[in-house]
Amino acid sequence: MASHHTKDKGDLGVAKAHADLVSQGFVVLFPASEHTEFDLVAYRDGTFHRVQVKYRSASSGSIQVQFRSTWADRNGTHTARLDKTAVDFVCIYCPESDECYYVRPDDFRISVTLRVRPAKNNQASGVYMATTFRTIPA
Repeated sequence: MASHHTKDKGDLGVAKAHADLVSQGFVVLFPASEHTEFDLVAYRDGTFHRVQVKYRSASSGSIQVQFRSTWADRNGTHTARLDKTAVDFVCIYCPESDECYYVRPDDFRISVTLRVRPAKNNQASGVYMATTFRTIPA
């Protein structure tokens, strides 16, 4: 069977998120369909969290995530904005840090940039350090 590079990255991101959430004490549930807005559900203490997983490599010490999906078919390339009412968290798996970061899409507009390394100019204002997003808040 032929490998599909972006699908493989997505599968790795989901596997890393699964392991990370279990290590945080969550029970992880998976939808029976690939056609949902979320990739998994994290359950703990009577609360369910719908989680969409994104695989993003760091560039210049930061990870940028657009809250949208892009896909291609015989009719071309398509883009759809994330329905923020259908997802509670976006989990960003970064292979360079081998860590998962959890952001609430409602807390941001159309994208978020997380710093995995401090900026070279030591800028701190308006900077989101990735390490502060390591867990789903209780």
